[in-house]
Formats: sequence, structure tokens, C-alpha cells
Amino acid sequence: MSRHVSQDEKAELYAKWKDRFDTNAERHPGLVWEHIEKKLEADESKLWSLREMERTGGEPDVVGYEEGTDRYLFFDCSPESPKGRRSVCYDSAALESRKKYKPETSAVDMAEEMGVELLTEEEYRSLQKLGEFDKKTSSWVQTPADIRSLGGALFCDYRYGTVFLYHNGAESYYAARGFRCRLHV
Repeated sequence: MSRHVSQDEKAELYAKWKDRFDTNAERHPGLVWEHIEKKLEADESKLWSLREMERTGGEPDVVGYEEGTDRYLFFDCSPESPKGRRSVCYDSAALESRKKYKPETSAVDMAEEMGVELLTEEEYRSLQKLGEFDKKTSSWVQTPADIRSLGGALFCDYRYGTVFLYHNGAESYYAARGFRCRLHV
């Protein structure tokens, strides 16, 4: 897969992201799109990763700025877990452990290929302060090593006005479970 984004595609993506940025100003008060676009222009790999978030249905948007590192933070802001990232088990070890009916890939492997990271539980909870996400789906989140070493993995969803954190076998996968990710630019 080519990691190049053509000029035409850039123009189309920038227009889409700026529109989303303007439409959802409450997610990033005080931030200026032109500064973010300048950062994206400076790093082709970040632009490609953000395109992958978009291509797989994540509807990425800026959710913060880290002054100390001078980086903007993008999260997937699609209403439900991104369609292009569902029906995946948690990681490659889980994928390898399946004897039958293996999914095509895993959440961790797909995120790594895209150049992004799964949200943490804390980040997932902060996302829910910006809107209501995953009211019909669920999303894998980063799982602590001690839980993962016992075969489990964590996922979250939003029901009854509350974020729920659950566990499942890492090898499980469902049509309504995907993953959300973050990208620092």
C-alpha cells in the first residue's frame, strides 16, 4: 500500500477535515485549523495515517493540543465504532490462538499498520465528554499487560448515559466491535 497522498486527495481531505473541524468547534475551543494543516503538511506520514483513519470510517477530528510537545491530538469521532475496523480480535497473539474462523487481522496490528494507537480507557472516557459515541457498537481499548497475559482484553461502549468498561477473551471478535484510535500531529 502506497503511503503517499496525492495533491488532489490532500485538497479533498483538508476540505473534509476543515469542515468537520468547523462544524464541531466545541471539541477544540481556541484552536485554529490553519495551524493544524501546517503541521500535517510538515509530516507526510502523519497525513497518511490520518487519511487511513478517514478511509476506515473513523471521521477523525482534533480533540486537543499539547502545549509542551506542540502537538495536536486527533481521535476517531465517528458516531459508532469505525465500520472499516470491525470484526477484529484484539492483537496478533489472539489472532494466532484462533484455530477456526480467524478474522482478517487484529485491532493492534491494524492500528500499527495505520501508524496510530488504540485509545486508552481514559481517552475513551474523555471522548465521551465531547459527545455520545458507540451507542450501538463497542471499541477495543488498550489493555494492561497483566490482563492481556491472562488472555483477556478490554473494550468500552456507551449505554444509558454511561461509559462501560468490559472484558472479553482477546481472541473474540464481533461485527459490532471495532476500535477507535488516536494520532498526535
